[in-house]
Amino acid sequence: MVRGRISRLSVRDVRFPTSLGGHGSDAMHTDPDYSTAYVVIETDAEDGIKGCGITFTLGKGTEVVVCAVNALAHHVLNKDLKDIVGDFRGFYRQLTSDGQLRWIGPEKGVVHLATAAVLNAVWDLWAKQEGKPVWKLLVDMDPRTLVSCIDFRYITDVLTEEDALEILQKGQVGKKEREKQMLAQGYPAYTTSCAWLGYSDDTLKQLCAQALKDGWTRFKVKVGADLQDDVRRCQIIRDMIGPEKTLMMDANQRWDVPEAVEWMSKLAKFKPLWIEEPTSPDDILGHAAISKALVPLGIGIATGEQCHNRVIFKQLLQAKALQFLQIDSCRLGSVNENLSVLLMAKKFEIPVCPHAGGVGLCELVQHLIIFDYISVSACLKNRMCEYVDHLHEHFKYPVMIQRASYMPPKDPGYSTEMKEDSVKKHQYPEGEVWKKLLAAQEN
Repeated sequence: MVRGRISRLSVRDVRFPTSLGGHGSDAMHTDPDYSTAYVVIETDAEDGIKGCGITFTLGKGTEVVVCAVNALAHHVLNKDLKDIVGDFRGFYRQLTSDGQLRWIGPEKGVVHLATAAVLNAVWDLWAKQEGKPVWKLLVDMDPRTLVSCIDFRYITDVLTEEDALEILQKGQVGKKEREKQMLAQGYPAYTTSCAWLGYSDDTLKQLCAQALKDGWTRFKVKVGADLQDDVRRCQIIRDMIGPEKTLMMDANQRWDVPEAVEWMSKLAKFKPLWIEEPTSPDDILGHAAISKALVPLGIGIATGEQCHNRVIFKQLLQAKALQFLQIDSCRLGSVNENLSVLLMAKKFEIPVCPHAGGVGLCELVQHLIIFDYISVSACLKNRMCEYVDHLHEHFKYPVMIQRASYMPPKDPGYSTEMKEDSVKKHQYPEGEVWKKLLAAQEN
């Protein structure tokens, strides 16, 4: 039962000093501090349930997202939750079409990251009130209600409301069996934790050996800074995991288009399933050119973690610029916009392999991909969800990985609620962790 008027919205800048250990380092982000703008919304309902939402950032700049959240807050405060979810499309459009704030978007950049954090908190609140995890809330939802959450503006040339409804109605067939399968076996995952660019060879080997021991069969390695170094590191990993296990590569937008083709032709001998983000995330035609050039090498293109919105995804699909689509739970406008991208991917029969890791991205995106399998794609071929083994201990309901698979969360909500003690310690700059680090830097 949906209830309560939203009476309070707070947002905090929470940062983790992951750069100290090289965690998360890649060819373009050499010293990332995994961070989040952490949003909490409260209502006047007597149940005391709070909605928690996050958006993922890398340290500096989090304060800008916090400002953007505060700028959007008036759209949420004093609204009845029932009215919001009763016209979710209208509410989504209100947030993304603010007559003044839209100028610094629209539906991209800092203001869209802030929109995601706010909407993630709304979905968490709604699911908690319904007593269901978000994936289950979505799976149980009537197709027409699901469609009513989506803003189809700018994508009707590819996906109409009628198209979406037809896909969801077809997805009703066999849904119960797929839900049982997910609850028993989980959703297949791959690991990125072994091969960050800043790791030494010894660390890489140690983590790879442990991952193999833990049953991982799919591995991703960061590339793009130095070709000879990439060849050496890829050789180490391929030798360790053997010829049969799956290897992916991620350049994190490092290359120009011709450079990407040339570089990957040198790395093709390691048999990567895909090269991720080979060039600028905005270069749709560039991705299409790289995709076409790499077909003879058997290497696919994966991208999406920095795609601004559903419109970019629409064009990537239209241009045949990717073979693996990577949604992100915080870059797009929360569940609402991700639903539209999942449905477009289904229409084009392109597998979705979500981006995860960071702060809470695994916790969030597991809900979307489990829903996708049960209600939309009904397929696991060439599909897997990224997993990074960092910072889960700071969440009240952390992800559960068994047999290298995401096990569906059972606690109500979006798995976004952080432990208050962790938030206080890592709040920037006044948290205990940062006080010590900043004092040490001054000395």
